[in-house]
Amino acid sequence: MDTSGIDRMLSQLRTAQALASRKPQAAKEVAEPAGGQGEFANLLKTSLNEVARGQSEAAALSKSFTVGDPNTNLQDVMIAMQKSSISFQQAVQVRNKLVQAYHDIMNMQV
Repeated sequence: MDTSGIDRMLSQLRTAQALASRKPQAAKEVAEPAGGQGEFANLLKTSLNEVARGQSEAAALSKSFTVGDPNTNLQDVMIAMQKSSISFQQAVQVRNKLVQAYHDIMNMQV
């Protein structure tokens, strides 16, 4: 899964925050915090990887059930598909909140 768009958005948010606060040193601290470098970015990537993993597992179970694998039952397929759907919807909502925050920051009067 390509997360370069999210990385660009985070970079733009950091730049906007540094410009809004008018502190050039703050931009360096936000970009690379001393305690945990890129914790938010890593958390976001991990979450997106989990969503992708859930979707691939659901697709594999669905395919297995479709071809008639006797070890795969319909209940497991439906549960995996619902979990995948819910996790994807949650990721979309997080993305929407990030985009809204970005727009709010960009529309701030300085």
